[in-house]
Amino acid sequence: MGGNAFLLSVLYLLVGIVVEGARRVWPSIFLQRLSLSLDSLPARALELVGLMEPLREAYFTQQIRESVVRLVFGVTTIIIIFLLAVVVGVFMGSLRSLALRRASRR
Repeated sequence: MGGNAFLLSVLYLLVGIVVEGARRVWPSIFLQRLSLSLDSLPARALELVGLMEPLREAYFTQQIRESVVRLVFGVTTIIIIFLLAVVVGVFMGSLRSLALRRASRR
């Protein structure tokens, strides 16, 4: 379970790095929209826990740099992926236990 979450995190972050690098070298509407769509997952999660507004304010008042925002988004994405892996793992483990118990009763 943890291995799959780790690989998914690495893949997501690598795609983000490639898209961000390509956006800076070859600016286009497509790459800008792709970058925004990758950023929407951590942004919504931070908004859900009430941390997006302070982060946005700190960025716009130049208290933090864009690289810090990217780091926060990356860490948030890793946390989301691991939490999803745990939830799916617990759910699948519960289903397996239930199926095994039913099979042993027969």
